[in-house]
This record gives sequence, structure tokens and C-alpha cells, in this order.
Amino acid sequence: MSSVGHIRDLPTGASEIPAKYKGEKWARTGVNIDADFAPLYVVSAGKKTVLRELKSELVNADELYLATDEDREGEAIAWHLLAELKPKIPSKRMVFHEITEEAIKAAVEQTRELDTDLVDAQETRRILDRLYGYEVSPVLWKKIMPKLSAGRVQSVATRLLVDREKERIDFRSAEYCDVEAVLGAEAAEPPKFEAKVVQFGANRIATGRDFDSVGKLTKENLLHLDQAGAQQLADALPQASFTVSKVEAKAYTRRPYAPFRTTTLQQEAGRKLGFSAQRTMSVAQELYERGFITYMRTDSVNLADQAVASARKLVKELFGSQFLPAKPRQYASKVKNAQEAHEAIRPAGDFQPPNLTGLSGDQLRLYELIWKRTIASQMKDAEGQTVSVSIAAAWREKFPIADVHNQTFEADAATISASGRTLTFTGFLAAYVESVEDDQSSDDEQASLPALTVGQTLSPVEFKALAHQTKPPARYTEPSLVAKLENLEIGRPSTYAAIIRTITARDYVFKKGQALIPTWLAFAVTRLLEEYFPKLVDYHFTALMEETLDEIANGNASRLKVLTDFYFGDGGLKELVGGFGEIDAQMVSRFQIDEDTDLRVGRYGTYIENKGGQRANIDPELPPDELTSALAKELLDRPVEEARVVGVMPDSGDTIVAKEGRFGPYVTQVLPDDAPKSAKPKTASLFKSMTPQSVTLEQALALLSLPRVLGKASDGEEITAQNGRYGPYLKKGNDSRSLESEEQIFSITLPGAEAIYAQPKVRGRSAAAGPLRELGADPATGKPVVVKDGRFGPYVTDGETNATLRRTDSVSELTLERAADLLAEKRARPPRPAPARRARKAK
Repeated sequence: MSSVGHIRDLPTGASEIPAKYKGEKWARTGVNIDADFAPLYVVSAGKKTVLRELKSELVNADELYLATDEDREGEAIAWHLLAELKPKIPSKRMVFHEITEEAIKAAVEQTRELDTDLVDAQETRRILDRLYGYEVSPVLWKKIMPKLSAGRVQSVATRLLVDREKERIDFRSAEYCDVEAVLGAEAAEPPKFEAKVVQFGANRIATGRDFDSVGKLTKENLLHLDQAGAQQLADALPQASFTVSKVEAKAYTRRPYAPFRTTTLQQEAGRKLGFSAQRTMSVAQELYERGFITYMRTDSVNLADQAVASARKLVKELFGSQFLPAKPRQYASKVKNAQEAHEAIRPAGDFQPPNLTGLSGDQLRLYELIWKRTIASQMKDAEGQTVSVSIAAAWREKFPIADVHNQTFEADAATISASGRTLTFTGFLAAYVESVEDDQSSDDEQASLPALTVGQTLSPVEFKALAHQTKPPARYTEPSLVAKLENLEIGRPSTYAAIIRTITARDYVFKKGQALIPTWLAFAVTRLLEEYFPKLVDYHFTALMEETLDEIANGNASRLKVLTDFYFGDGGLKELVGGFGEIDAQMVSRFQIDEDTDLRVGRYGTYIENKGGQRANIDPELPPDELTSALAKELLDRPVEEARVVGVMPDSGDTIVAKEGRFGPYVTQVLPDDAPKSAKPKTASLFKSMTPQSVTLEQALALLSLPRVLGKASDGEEITAQNGRYGPYLKKGNDSRSLESEEQIFSITLPGAEAIYAQPKVRGRSAAAGPLRELGADPATGKPVVVKDGRFGPYVTDGETNATLRRTDSVSELTLERAADLLAEKRARPPRPAPARRARKAK
């Protein structure tokens, strides 16, 4: 039977706190700091039924096997189960890493005791995270905006994104030009090849790597060409003679990649398949539960002897013995203090070929990726040769070229360089080639050069002057952020997907294509934490805390000492939070755009303001590095729409105006100066078909008269038609029914309304309306995915799972890939409490 994850945890709200603790000050956090940080555990509301079922089954059982995952969280779940079930029968701790008959039988025979050190490590981690979140988050609520959150790892991940965006904001691009050459070699294969002019006389031609982040050259005596200078050189080259001056060939070998661990799987699935980290883990979980792969949360790259034998057997069968190394390959994890004692992620059992699994969609794609990577890890090295060639270009006499500063360089010779790489034995690359980020080159990329010899004469074919710009540091993508967090030793493989999901949900980050872009809200939160809680977002401190948790898990550190130092130590959490009243809220939320303009992060959105008091709202989807001084001035110079007088109210004589508001255009009554303070003006949103410039007095009066009473239904209940936050609707008592259009509010009759109420109630507006778009089949389920309009806005659905579109998603531009990500993320969320009849689930 499945416990469906944790069955108890620290209380998440006042309603979960037992009555006898409600008066205690510490009960809010669920941690009694003065009692050696004793945690208060409560059975989660959604797990009470599950626990009841488990206890019921336990009555007739002879033995209890605790078969949760073999990591900190899994060990803690087993410990909590034991504490709540209180079994009177023998209990054993059972672990396995793949769901095959052989693995399960072996696990039953090789049970062990609970590892209390692992449990202590998990409990320490949970208490650290609770104290961090519950003590620091309220500071953000009071100083920046309600409902924000801070977290031990999420805040550091956000800082990484903000730091990268700051680099992009400070970056100044440099323009430079060079010359690309195409040269010919007589009776050679290929007969012509590409090269680059790298030097003119004694001066090397500047390339992108020669400029710093503010666009300045980092070395002297470089020739910085502009378009005119590069074109001059390109025009002169056909008159030169070309001779090979140097040929350098080197053999190289490339070892196979290690089998997947959690983070490398997330990175590679992101690059090759376009999966988010969350989608990768969701699909991997499905494959694990179906017995196709081993456990997917692991730091290990090791393979069991049986797995190595299976992989080597397949290599010989599929590629031949020439691809099989003499000895099995062994891999060592590069992850410091690798926590999980599992194997690498590999196919389970006998490595069933992908085409024979019966899998489809996302599951097939991810399984094939894992299968190929594992097979390749037991193959021979790839072998090849790299060749570098230098070519001397010579003219009969010197001629001058001017650089960007009009400085003249004179010479009668230039150096041209070309390089190529040739595979002589494909080795493991026959099975698998790793993908890379956009600014890197892949292992299988190669440019062929003809066989050239020193002294050989070459012929000119074509010369082009090309312009370039240096580029700012690339933004993080999900794969590169996961790689960076792992490199900094921050967080754990099992947490990265959840971290990215959290910072996106809190509006700290949005996605543009594959790039993760921090919002100005993230800038404000990060600034506050860096200014007043620097230790908590320090990369080294966060990594050190992870290492400390590993020490507890290994039995080499004390839970109490770690928590005491964190909370009460020098610069500890208690000391830091105690002084938050001194925080200047305006300072942390204000950013200078230029001498005249500041950007402010307000409670209701981000805006810019100049010294003259002009304001302009900032589009939440505008990347921070694109808000230049010029754009800020343009936004501020746009005319502000003044309120338009529509007319007067016939009964009171009060003026009616139409204007744009934060939540859209509306009409409102202007109360006289002597109106009582308690008086409230009538206000109504405009229909989508109306604008402040076009709305008439008749329309305005009609809007302000809402709700419209249609009359009493046959049961005596009054029916009204009105406009609300989610669109037009009918209301009868507590029963609301959606209308198809806003115009229906004024046209529908009482009989028409009664006819609507006579129909069975349909949940959601989309039930009556067709899909907004059809996107195609979901790669995971094969079911058709459509976009629909619902009560809370547009959403995607495959008929079973619904996922609301995010703020940055556009209905018209939404892709099937993005829709699949949203659905996979929704499926991966913890299930809601199941009724008793559904509580049982075979492992």
C-alpha cells in the first residue's frame, strides 16, 4: 500500500495546530526553539484517510515492510509511518532501486534497520527551511509586497538569475569586423575550404574575446577593424599570393559520457527534448513506477555489475565487438558528498530496446534518451584528428588600412588560419551525442580540410567582410541553472524542479522562449536579502549548509548544534530578523534608470517616475535589461489619457466620466465636493466592445444601473443579470449561470433566463463554448490538447488534466510543447486527498 508521500509534517496553518498548543507562541512555526528545536508534527488533513486504511490493513498483517525511497526524505517518511502506525508486529526497512521481480525479491531478503542519522538530517533540513521561510517571508510582506516567499535555496536561485541580468544591464556591446576567406586547393578533396584572416602584418585582428564587458579592448597592438577597413582588406586579398606556412595535426580521443544522474538527465532532456525540469522528473517518475528505469533521484553515476553486463552485451549485438572496450568502464561521481546510495539512472532489468517497450510519447522519448546514454557509456572512445593550418598571404608592396580610430596600419602580408576535425573512429558517438548550449560546439561537429602540405600554393576564391557585435552573457535556461546550482553545490537533485516551479509561481521569474528572466520584483527581493540578510543568500554559506546536512546524515554532526548555530549564532537568523524594522522599504524597491528617472516596484505593479512626477507603468513581460534610458523617456512622453466627460446623471446632475484604470476602462460618477464622506460613487467596467472615447451617455447610464432585475422566477426567487470579474452572468439566490456575451445582460428576458436555469448547471464557461485553439496530440498521453476559456481565464486541457495559462503565456502564440509542459507540471503536483476506496495503491 502507498502512503502517497509524507503522512505528517509541520502544521501549515492555525487550523492544523492541536488545541493544547494553540496558545503557544512557537506553534505558528511548528518548532519549539526553546525545547531544543522540537518539531510539532501533525498528520496532514489529506492523509488521515490514508493512515486509517493503513492501520486497518495492519491489523491482519504478519509483518510490516517500510519500502520508501532510500534518501533523506524516504527515510523520514518511513520513520513517520512507524511513529503513527505503532505496529505490534515485526517491521523491516526494505529498499530497492528498480521495480523488477529480481530487485524486489533481493530487497525482501536484505532488509535493514531505519537509519536515524538520515532521519535527523531530513528533520534538520525541514526545520531550517521552516524557520527561514516563516521568519524571513513576513519581512518581504511588510517591506515589499504581500504573499511573497523566501527560501533557503529558492532565494539563492533567484539571486543567480538577478546577478546574471545585472551583468546584462551593465554590459556594453562592441562592434568589430573581420574577413572570412574561401581558398582553393588544386586536386584536393574538398577542393575549397573556409578560413579566417587573423593577422595583418604584425598586428592581430581583434575578435570578440578581445573585448571586456564594457566594450573596451583588453590588449594593446590589436587591429580593431570597422566595416570600411575590413572591406578594404577583403578587396585587396584577391591580388595576394597564398602559401601554406604551417600544418599541425594532432590525434584526439573523446571518452563516453557517464550514465545519467538526476541533474544531467534534467539538463539533457531540456536541451534535446525541450522538457522543463519538472516535466522530466514527472515522466521519469512514470517510467520508474512502470518498471522501465531505475530510481530517478540520484547523485550516482555508478552501474551495477549486472547492468554493465547487459549494456556490453547490447553493444556487441548492435554495433559489433570493435565498439566494445576490453574491460567494463567504471565512473566516479563528481558530486561532492553524493547523498543517494543508488545507481545511475539506467534502463531497468534487461535493457529492453525502446522499440519493443510499447511506450509512446514523452515516456518513449525519455526512455530512449536514457537507454542510448547507458549503452554509450560502455562503448569505446571516439577517435579523430584535429588539423590546424596557417596560410601566408603576401602582396608585392605595403598598403595602409585604417582601424576604427583612424589609426593607420601598414603591411605587405597577412596570416590566414583554418582548422578542422575528422573522426577516424566514431566509437560511442555511434550511439549517443550530447547536446550543448547554443554558444558551445558539439562533439560531432566537424569541418573537413583538404590534405595540405607546407609550401603548397593556394588560390583565392572569395573574401567577405563581416560585421559582428559582442554579446552579453546568456541568460540561464532551466538546464544551465540546474548545472550552475549543482556546480555551486547548492540544493539537491530532487529539489531543482520544485525550486524552478516555485520562483516562477511567485512571479520572481518568467520564461521567454527557453530563457529564465528575473522580474523587477525579484530584483527588489534580492536587494533586500543581500542588504539585510547577506548570509542567507550567500552562495558559499548555502553550499556549506548542504554539506552540514550531509555530515548529519553520515553521523558526523549534531542536529542540535547545527540548528543552534543557524538560529542563535553570530549573525544568526534571530539576530538578523530582529532588526528588520530598520529596513528602508523605498530604498529596496527603487532602482535608478538614469539621473532623472527611477523605477519603483509597487504593491500593485512596477512603474517608472521622473523628477517631474510623470509616471508610466512597466509591462511585466519587459526584460529588465531592455529598459534603457531611451525607452523610459519614450514611455514617460506618451500622452496620458485624461478622463472624458460622458454627460450627467439625470436624477442627481452628477457628472459621469470615462477613464482608463488599473484593471481596464470604466465609467464612474463624480460626486460633488460637499458629498458625505460615506458616499460612494457608482462605478462600472466598460464592455469589451466599448472604449472611454466611444462610450455614450446612454450606455454609461445602463452600465451604472446594473445589476438588471429580470423579475421573479416561478419559485419566487429574483433573477438578475450583471457583469462580474469573470464575465457576464445571471444570479438567482446563490445560483449563478454564465451568459455567452456582455450584450446579453441587457437583451435577455425572464423566460430566456428561466430556460437557462432549467438546464443542468455546467461548470466553467468553456463547457458551452468550443476550444479557442487545437494544438495537437499531447506527447505524454497521445490525447488531443486544446485551449479553452474558463472562469479563471484560458487554460489547456487533454480532457483529463486542466492547466491554467501563466501570465506570460499568449493564447495565439502558445505551442504544443509549452502546453505539454503546463499539463506535465499539473500532473506532477501532489494528489488531493483520496476517498477511502482509492487509498490503496500497489507499490
